[in-house]
Amino acid sequence: MFGKKRRDSPGYEDNAALDGFGGYQPSDSSGYTPAPETPAPEPEPEPEKPAKQPMSRSGRRAMYGFFATIGVITVAALANNSDRSDSSGPTTRAPVVYTPSPRVVAPPVTEGWQSVAGKDGVYAYDVPPNWIPKPGTIHGWEKGTQVPGITMVASAFVGEGYCPQEKGSRVGGAGVANIKVSDPAAAAKKAVDDLAVSAYNPENGPLTAKITPEPPQPAEFTLGTGKKVPASIVFAEVVTPPGPCGVQRALVGVLAPELGDASAALAVYSGQGAPGGADRELILKILKTYRGVPEADRKTITPPPSTLR
Repeated sequence: MFGKKRRDSPGYEDNAALDGFGGYQPSDSSGYTPAPETPAPEPEPEPEKPAKQPMSRSGRRAMYGFFATIGVITVAALANNSDRSDSSGPTTRAPVVYTPSPRVVAPPVTEGWQSVAGKDGVYAYDVPPNWIPKPGTIHGWEKGTQVPGITMVASAFVGEGYCPQEKGSRVGGAGVANIKVSDPAAAAKKAVDDLAVSAYNPENGPLTAKITPEPPQPAEFTLGTGKKVPASIVFAEVVTPPGPCGVQRALVGVLAPELGDASAALAVYSGQGAPGGADRELILKILKTYRGVPEADRKTITPPPSTLR
């Protein structure tokens, strides 16, 4: 259910990392510097760029999680493709070695948890051990006639396949979104609304999910320089009509820091009562790990190459 929608597509998951995030790049003064608005962030160059693949909807959207598959590399070169002869033999698929691009990692601040770092390691947040970090993955929902849409980078997910009746179901996930609002409370409210409305309703309606936002809570965000800036946390409860997996209840939480003309907001969403899901206390704990990363703590690694056959 999670992702950019095309026609009846339930979503997208794109494994290409963005260049920076939301216009924010490392800075000697603040740790983040807003860049001029652009229609969309440019993807990081890769040897072969993954492509988004829309998936079909099975009547209605899975309310917790999403399903979309993105091939890292697609190989369609068959031996003797252009030279056919009477002596036909078995076709073979040539192996291809894929070398991932280097990426920056940051140490977790929560003991036993895993860190999810953004592009260039400028910011990071932590997730519990049962979550799957996918820092190079972009995911979200595309704007529809009835939903605003939202795109997030530096992703992490939990509870894949929790509901057998819904193909590709997931309990929840997290990611950082560029919200073009300067006030942190207003930015957090917008991110919560964009995610809750887009994730738990069909893109072209009807808007059947009951969404109950809560008042903003004051918070702080620590930049990579150590400076603290104001931030805001907003929660919303979501209840949807019964579906293949029963009545769905979810909780969405967002922490939006004050960073200038726009906010890089961390959003965490999870089904309630589902295996491996995050309750309010755990979502709040994840949100409070969101921080800027000092340059000295950033480490560049190159994942090992893999052979695709």
